[in-house]
Amino acid sequence: MKLNDLRDNEGATHSKKRLGRGIGSGSGKTAGRGVKGQKARSGVAINGFEGGQMPLYRRLPKRGFKNIFAKDFNTVSLARVQAAVDAKKLDAKETVTVESLIKAGVLRRAKDGVRLLGDGELKAKLAFDIAGASKTAIEKVEKAGGSVKLPEQAAAE
Repeated sequence: MKLNDLRDNEGATHSKKRLGRGIGSGSGKTAGRGVKGQKARSGVAINGFEGGQMPLYRRLPKRGFKNIFAKDFNTVSLARVQAAVDAKKLDAKETVTVESLIKAGVLRRAKDGVRLLGDGELKAKLAFDIAGASKTAIEKVEKAGGSVKLPEQAAAE
């Protein structure tokens, strides 16, 4: 196998149709566009046009909205945190933050913060400083002897 032997498979490429090159070519004169009318002209962009009938996107009702202020949190389960502690990637003595979770390889990137979810069991005594946590997650962390510090608690103090 040499570089100069490389070829596409037979029939893998099609040669471009040469349009408007005389009547003998089979696609001369109107160049396969039929006759007259809007679509025979150049610069036609009529996506969604239904010949004057009310288009589908206008027949359907509007619904819902996109909250531009919504926060996009990373979710982390207690099981994932415990697995990182067991693998000695997370230090149980230090506070668990977004940065420490990224360093441990639990998260790839920090979005708008971390929200802790309560699936799995937590055996290690950990202190969390994160953006959010579910009630069950907080209960399980406190049962294991740890603590969860959330921004709203910091604002209240």
